[in-house]
Parts: sequence; structure tokens; C-alpha cells
Amino acid sequence: MKEKIEVPGATVDFYTYKEGDTQVYEFDTSRCGPPEPMVNAMAGLKLIDGPNKKLVMINHKKPMGLLNKIGENFNISSREEDGKAILEFTYKEGETEKANLNDASCSG
Repeated sequence: MKEKIEVPGATVDFYTYKEGDTQVYEFDTSRCGPPEPMVNAMAGLKLIDGPNKKLVMINHKKPMGLLNKIGENFNISSREEDGKAILEFTYKEGETEKANLNDASCSG
């Protein structure tokens, strides 16, 4: 069951739920324009502080500016579903801690 949570710096609703032992955080910016997808992704990625957590982003397209910025710091998978891009970000040992999640500016 999804539960709404407060995420500092977020401009859209975030929800959390469990998938087995994994705590999932989810948000939808598919109806938002820049810079909201980047701003909310950066806020949500701060929640991923261990291997048992995952962030799910629903967006209108694959956010290349975001992926270029933090791609090496997280494990990322993406798929298309109902015309939307669904991205899943998970903890990457030794790299996630290096991510600069305070820079939410778009450059791409």
C-alpha cells in the first residue's frame, strides 16, 4: 500500500511502499516541465542511502540532463510504459555517496 511522505525540496507528491525487503520511493513528474523533474529527482535521490532502497521516477521522457549528472553514482534502469519513461534508481556501492545532489540545475 502506497503511503504519501514529505520529501524536503520536492514540488510533487512522493509515495513510499515495500517490495519485499526494499523500501521504494516513487514520484511522478510526467506532467511537469523543467526544472521540476530534476529538482524532484535530486530530492528523492537523497533518500537512497543503502542497498535496500529504490527511487522510481515517472516522467514524460528519459531525463538525459539528470542521467548525465548522476548516472555514474546510481544503478539506473529504465523502461517505457503507457508513453511514459519509468526510471528506477538504486544504490551503487562506493559511488552513491559521491553524488552531488544539491545541484538541481538542468543542463541538457
